[in-house]
Amino acid sequence: MTRMVELSADHDGERLDAFLARRCEQELSRSAAHKLIVDGLVTVNGALSKPSHRLSGGDGVVVHLPPPEVVTLEPEAIPLRIVYQDEDVIVVDKPPGLTVHPAAGHTHGTLVNALLAVCPELAAIEGTLRPGIVHRLDKDTSGLLVVAKNEAAQASLAQQLKEREVHKAYLALVRGQVEPPQGVIDAPVGRHPRRRKRMAVVEGGRAAQTRYRLREFLHDDDGVDYSLVEVEPLTGRTHQIRVHFASIGHPVVGDRVYGKASPLVGRQFLHAWRLGFRLPTSGRYQEFESPLPGDLAAALRTLGGTAAG
Repeated sequence: MTRMVELSADHDGERLDAFLARRCEQELSRSAAHKLIVDGLVTVNGALSKPSHRLSGGDGVVVHLPPPEVVTLEPEAIPLRIVYQDEDVIVVDKPPGLTVHPAAGHTHGTLVNALLAVCPELAAIEGTLRPGIVHRLDKDTSGLLVVAKNEAAQASLAQQLKEREVHKAYLALVRGQVEPPQGVIDAPVGRHPRRRKRMAVVEGGRAAQTRYRLREFLHDDDGVDYSLVEVEPLTGRTHQIRVHFASIGHPVVGDRVYGKASPLVGRQFLHAWRLGFRLPTSGRYQEFESPLPGDLAAALRTLGGTAAG
């Protein structure tokens, strides 16, 4: 059964499909919004319109949302490096290019699908496309991730994250020479006001703090400077590290969203190299480390870097 949602345009000039994707971002992608409009499930001031229609402030938009797609999670034989496993948790070293969990329109080829193949008990955590997932890494960020294997462990890890008791450290290569050599970037992060798939430092965004420490200054044969930094996100905002370093003029190398492509590496140079938390049953603090993967290590060698991670 469809659900009717009534909206009001909040400013002039926005495309109808972009407006719907922005206002219904938990339910609609831009392409899904476009399809609803084409299928006649959206009206503007009572009339059918086109996806490209430019709204005026105050326009009344009504959208009939179809029922959510029923998705069955399937195990898939995707290679995974398992760092640690017990009855409660599994720690994996996520390769770059692997999305963490399924979403609407993308239900296969994710870390969750891979985990179901080696950890079938995850399927018992019902009612979600993200069974056991308590934190995430961006698709092209590599490194350590802990996943709960049962609901009690999931609750324990979620509480540790809420209380900031889970310790996460990343290695990032950023453009330029970062000064001072250590500090905290403290700037609110929220949705970009115009590019809704991006985040940005924005007034009124959610509080966000990123601690960093310089490991090494580097430069290439053309004299371009780089900084290898150890980074601890003190909060967990979407794309936080990438947004924060871009905001101070030092974008992460290879980040095509908040910086630009790099000949050094084919993705953003960001690796979750250390992860520590209390094991849910015993309460014992455990810490894990992951070496830099081959592509990032090769980029450092090209610059004559010595830090191995």
